[in-house]
Amino acid sequence: MDLQGELIEHPHPVYERLRDSAPVCRITGTDGTPAWLVTRYDDVRAALADPRLSLDKSHAAEGGYRGLSLPPALDANLLNMDPPDHTRIRRLVSRAFTPRRTEQLRTPIRATADRLLDALGPAGTADLVAAYAAPLPIVVICDLLGVPEDRRLDFRTWTDALIAPDPSRPRAAKEAVMAMLGFFTELMAHKRSRPGDDLLSDLIAVRDGGGSDGDGAAGGSDRLSEDELMSLAFLILFAGYENTVQLIGNAIHTLLEHPEELERLRKDPSALPAAVEELARYEGPAPLAIRRFPTEDITIAGVTVPAGETVLLSLSSANRDPARFPRPDLLDLDRDTSGHLALGHGIHYCLGAPLARAETEIALAALLERYPVLEPASPAPRWRPSLRARGLTELPVRYDTARSPH
Repeated sequence: MDLQGELIEHPHPVYERLRDSAPVCRITGTDGTPAWLVTRYDDVRAALADPRLSLDKSHAAEGGYRGLSLPPALDANLLNMDPPDHTRIRRLVSRAFTPRRTEQLRTPIRATADRLLDALGPAGTADLVAAYAAPLPIVVICDLLGVPEDRRLDFRTWTDALIAPDPSRPRAAKEAVMAMLGFFTELMAHKRSRPGDDLLSDLIAVRDGGGSDGDGAAGGSDRLSEDELMSLAFLILFAGYENTVQLIGNAIHTLLEHPEELERLRKDPSALPAAVEELARYEGPAPLAIRRFPTEDITIAGVTVPAGETVLLSLSSANRDPARFPRPDLLDLDRDTSGHLALGHGIHYCLGAPLARAETEIALAALLERYPVLEPASPAPRWRPSLRARGLTELPVRYDTARSPH
């Protein structure tokens, strides 16, 4: 079943149909190879926590879907790992993304949001993806890692090439990967010679001097191999940008389509934290969880999936399943959103979820506070041609600091 076009432009009616008639169905994956798509909430949630569904590509059947093709120096990341390596590496980096650390970042995040809005001026039209939703998370995650300001635009270009490859430029994604590899190699060397007060310098210190084994092997209890270090930096930067730019952009777009809810949040900013959860459920940043490979034959919703075949878990569909969320196609800011899967579930739950939530909440608060007038403008927003990310290529708006007299 080839559903890619429909799932990009109009995903929710397709998912509704699949939940009713084929909750586990064989489809053509994003790279043209077959995969199994799972769409019901209970099945998706259970599969996300099932240890028999491995992220390690060594469990993939010959010729099956493997996802992004990355060199070894970028591929040894958490999205390709199972325990115990996953547990070891996640523990090393999780301290940077605790709720307490996120609270400390709120003031600089708000300062960045205000600075971006200052650049827009008091009134006019703008693409809020290019001018706001994209640069905000880039600044935040690059500041966290210690990436120089003059390289941040390059990184956004490379990331976009990976999220939504341009069919007219078949080599663009590979060129972006190689450019990123060169960038991280250079950045690592710089941080080793001139460490700073940033997460990347801390991780290099762990790699070069921490732990109990003297050779820095991956098996050490508190050590990173060189490939793991490089891959971890890549993943933090890539995922820290990709998920958050989609979360912010989709939230703004959804509120523009629901002006009454937008005005409600403008009048009561205290409702924003709960609203961000509903906005994430309603139109989350990732249509699908990272691909998984059964280590043995498994049965999902009565369908047997052979070992090694690719399983794609639809977070978007699960979050619109009426069996879990009544009237799921209704944006309801008072809804009980507990258990939504927009940022995953289980041991692979999004490491940066607290930071992504805070950035989205602050981005919305600053935008709504600044502009009493915020309306869609032409041309109509367009969705990225991608199943890896659910996000907009652009979001044209008209904005004004002075409320319209009518």
